[in-house]
Amino acid sequence: MTSPLRIGVLGAGVMGAGIAQTLATSGHRAVCTDVSAEALEQGRREAVEGRFGIESAVGRGRLSREQADAAIARLEFTESFEEAAASDLVVECVPEKLDLKMQVFRELDRAAPEHAILASNSSGLPITALAQATGRPARVIGWHWASPAPVMRLAEIVVTPETDPEVRQAVCELAAGCGKNPIVVNDNPMAWGYVANRVYSAMIREANRVIKEGVATQEDVNQLMVDCFRWPTGPFGMVKGASGGWKK
Repeated sequence: MTSPLRIGVLGAGVMGAGIAQTLATSGHRAVCTDVSAEALEQGRREAVEGRFGIESAVGRGRLSREQADAAIARLEFTESFEEAAASDLVVECVPEKLDLKMQVFRELDRAAPEHAILASNSSGLPITALAQATGRPARVIGWHWASPAPVMRLAEIVVTPETDPEVRQAVCELAAGCGKNPIVVNDNPMAWGYVANRVYSAMIREANRVIKEGVATQEDVNQLMVDCFRWPTGPFGMVKGASGGWKK
């Protein structure tokens, strides 16, 4: 699955647009859809002109003008769910609500080609439940990205007992080809967060306790974590960026 693919992305928010941009920059045709025309336009603008967008990569010398133009040509934003579903692989990035994601996977199962892999960028919902919403559980997998998607190397690949090993291998190869570092973890339907967000949630809980106790402010906690662990941003900065985008 390392040759150029047609990849659908469902959702043009902070994550969906960034994922589509990354896939297009890596040589694949990325077709991003959303129910909101406004979200599609904003997603397109962020992917091309945003802080971590394609044009910014040109300015930093990470992409040539020719590479950038080719990536933009491979990047499509459309209101058509069917166009995005008609792909070799589909990455779901809709809001983090289990019932909504299960409905999307049921619709994807009907609309996507038989060979298509159905992946979820869920932050921690059970991939097992999403797989069981389809008639192809062996071809359903979790592919959890971190924000900003074009920059962060996270590729938390979440498998269930039914995930086909060839599907796991294909997604790992695709992630590596996008410059990510794929790590395969097992789905645990009884706990939210896989690995990255289970550990991160524990850290946020303790950071909030520190603030509640009057030990430090949010700004202090953010800066201490940056200074001590060389994080690019503190825990509260990560929450803000992941939910609202990374502005200049």
